Amino acid sequence: QVQLVESGGGLVQSGGSLRLSCAASGRIFAFDAMAWYRQAPGKERELVAAISEDDSANYADFVKGRFTISRNNARNTVYLQMDSLKPEDTAVYYCYGDRTGFGFWGQGTQVTVSS
Repeated sequence: QVQLVESGGGLVQSGGSLRLSCAASGRIFAFDAMAWYRQAPGKERELVAAISEDDSANYADFVKGRFTISRNNARNTVYLQMDSLKPEDTAVYYCYGDRTGFGFWGQGTQVTVSS
């Protein structure tokens, strides 16, 4: 069974930075598209950033210019570099990987940004 394991979440002050990682454990294979989502209490899960099969990146407007998504050459690990964090970025962040119609989710990691 393939699992996506996240790390890098934590508590930071406003204006600080965090780097999230999400790596496949178990059987290793390449994903097509990968993405980061987040969900704050009382809100729906929303797309933060995505990297397509051709490695093109797309960002939600609320993180554009502050966050950067990337992945390794094997396409089984995705990163999210988060700079200039704001309190409204506080949420549980989930990674996602897609492989020919199969979707895989990470367990989520808490990011808390204090004022």
